[in-house]
Amino acid sequence: MPEAQRPLSAIRRSFRFALVLAAGWLLSAAGGSESGLPVPRFVSLHAQKANVRTGPGVRYPVDWVLVRRGMPVEIVAEFEHWRKIRDWQGTEGWVHQSMLSGVRTAVVMNEVRVLRRSADAQAPVTARLEPGVIARVLSCGGAWCRLDAAGFKGWIPRTGIWGVSDDETLD
Repeated sequence: MPEAQRPLSAIRRSFRFALVLAAGWLLSAAGGSESGLPVPRFVSLHAQKANVRTGPGVRYPVDWVLVRRGMPVEIVAEFEHWRKIRDWQGTEGWVHQSMLSGVRTAVVMNEVRVLRRSADAQAPVTARLEPGVIARVLSCGGAWCRLDAAGFKGWIPRTGIWGVSDDETLD
């Protein structure tokens, strides 16, 4: 290959590389994710304590600390091994993915909620749950979700909890 063509092929390779980088950036900006999982999505806090940072990395300062294992959070963005989360109060920040779990939980919202034996407003009561109680989500369909709150299992209207999307079905 003549000497004059080598720089041109290097320029072409550089241009292709830049195109690949730009395509990756566009995909991530358009709602793609590092993990390949949907964003946004709900997960729970795996660790007993997790530092929530102002940005995706240890060089960013700790803004606040989550201290309730099992607390549901919503992943709203991803960057490498970091997840931007939102808690039930709307506060956002970045945590390392190792601090999170795929176990689905929900937090009881605003007032005492009734857990029922079946997905029916007239069904017998199995428990009363205080605001802030964290329960494991067993299933959701339609307007109701089945929870396990400290061994008490039952159904609760989806509107009484945070940790499940409005249109989400879980089996």
